[in-house]
Amino acid sequence: MNGARVCATTEVRDGSALRFDVAGTAVCVARVGDEWFAIGDVCSHADFSLADGEVWADDFEIECPKHGALFSLRTGEPQTLPATIAVPVFKIAILGEDVMVEI
Repeated sequence: MNGARVCATTEVRDGSALRFDVAGTAVCVARVGDEWFAIGDVCSHADFSLADGEVWADDFEIECPKHGALFSLRTGEPQTLPATIAVPVFKIAILGEDVMVEI
């Protein structure tokens, strides 16, 4: 993977998300158990950080804290209104203790 290191695996708690800048792109990195996800961090409905929202671990979704739209962590597709446009999904890999994201 030709990605950039964004953090150590210990920095993102299970069931949470953090925002990182990768090559000028805001990326939301989320963790659910042993699964890791990287999606665009800007809600497609309102210019707001998804990493500030709640991770719904059972459904692998993240909720925009501004208006409550849910996005799939796997596909970036909106699951509820008011969002109707998907956010991008990026490649993510765990190499040892490093979390790597490729834009």
